[in-house]
Amino acid sequence: MNITSQRLFRSRTMRSMLCGVLMLTGLLPAGVTMPSCLAQTCTPTATFSYTNEDGDAVEDEPAENYSGQAPVKAVFSANPSNHEGFEARYEWTIYDQDDEQKALVHRFEENLEYTFNHSGTFYVELKATFTRGGEVVSYPEEGVEGSRFTVSIEKSQLEMPNGFSPNEDGWNDVYCAKKTHRSIVEFHATIFNRWGQKLYSWDDVNGSWNGKVNGRVIKDGVYFVNVVAKGADGRVYHIRKDVNVMTRKPGEEGTTSGGQP
Repeated sequence: MNITSQRLFRSRTMRSMLCGVLMLTGLLPAGVTMPSCLAQTCTPTATFSYTNEDGDAVEDEPAENYSGQAPVKAVFSANPSNHEGFEARYEWTIYDQDDEQKALVHRFEENLEYTFNHSGTFYVELKATFTRGGEVVSYPEEGVEGSRFTVSIEKSQLEMPNGFSPNEDGWNDVYCAKKTHRSIVEFHATIFNRWGQKLYSWDDVNGSWNGKVNGRVIKDGVYFVNVVAKGADGRVYHIRKDVNVMTRKPGEEGTTSGGQP
């Protein structure tokens, strides 16, 4: 438990203990009910969902921080407690580390969903007020820091291989972006033969081509890939390169087709 949490815990604990003493001794002021005597507060949490380098969808356990690639979908929850009978107002703010004076996002809802598509470090904070009649309770309490979530998005990276072997031997059977790709938020790849005929295309950086056209594996030869992509850091990628296809397994003989499908 950090210093801020300890202070908040002590503040809430002292309030609850005082309320308990007042009620047990019969000294609870007239008109003060049990719910208002308990601390109205929030326990913010965050979960992060993203696609890992293997193309698998991942949802992390609730955490205070995230560091990784974009895009990442975050769900921030206020988790209010002891607020029955109170009118609640929530205010979520997202700041860029480089300019904390300017809010990137201002939302007034109990739970905030937001997708981070840009590189950098971002802070997410919650403020809340609970109002009933003339009684107003604030989160965080005055003089106590609330929870702050930190989201760090890596700079982009993208490379394409120069060949593959779609022979179903379980190794290098599909053509796809190298697993080292990071923070790619837009992607489009197209495969052509040497005569410029389009053979296949896909729009997911975690997608791939199995080397088939109309259900049949292409012949050995040199093909070409054209990739247009964009990173979370604003970098634009234009990748054009040869793709060498070798379908023969080790020890087999055969001839190449010169790039015909």
